[in-house]
Amino acid sequence: MPIKQITKKILKTIHRPAKESRKGDNGRLLIIAGSKKYHGAFYLCAAMASKMVDFVYVYTTLENFSLIKNLRSKLAEFIYIDQKDLLATIEEAECILIGPGLMPDKKTGQLVNNLLKKYPQKKMVLDAGALRVVKPELLNKNCVITPHHQEFSSMFNRPFSLAQALAISKTCPAVIVIKGSIDYVIQNGQAYSNSTGNAGMTKGGTGDVLAGLLSALCAKSDPFLAARQAIYINGLAGDKLKEKFGLFYSASELIIQAQIILSKI
Repeated sequence: MPIKQITKKILKTIHRPAKESRKGDNGRLLIIAGSKKYHGAFYLCAAMASKMVDFVYVYTTLENFSLIKNLRSKLAEFIYIDQKDLLATIEEAECILIGPGLMPDKKTGQLVNNLLKKYPQKKMVLDAGALRVVKPELLNKNCVITPHHQEFSSMFNRPFSLAQALAISKTCPAVIVIKGSIDYVIQNGQAYSNSTGNAGMTKGGTGDVLAGLLSALCAKSDPFLAARQAIYINGLAGDKLKEKFGLFYSASELIIQAQIILSKI
């Protein structure tokens, strides 16, 4: 099966709120992210997603609670939830993003794999720390995984190649988003390539922006479609910033540029 190229036509498929929409009609997203070491991950995810969905819920580690209180002065558009509210929020959310900034330890592994077992019908985006502890056999068609080449190799115990990814996609039902100089979005032997993006996007935090963008799109779209939308927009935002600043821009600026692209759809 030939590999298709993602083009700007993908922008026409993005969900737009209907004129008669009410609060809650345009996406409810739960973000499980952040740790003492990687405390800013959930902030970048939430900052991107809050521009797109109606409700952004955030669940993070206890040591991040003081940081959350401080960040509320910078980003008010998220709802912090604690352990007692987690299960009810999972039921309500249309998509769960799990992994950015999480430490790949036993506790994270239990959380990730238990959620996959208990909620196979729920759309989930697994990123960063979650990719290092997930059991691949638990992944289903409602999941999106976002590995770079090394993470792919660790997950599936084989070196990355496009041929390997295509072969794995025939037994692993999840949407596989391979991040690299050329990105690939693959599911069930069907592959799309994406050439937007540049070397300025190797900076820390740009993957968190992509995760927030992808999961927000996934809340109202099919995961395979949302993955293609997100990878194209994220890279295009980087290319627009390169035109202005060369390779010297930040993840926070990537959020603003992605918002500008979305505003022109």
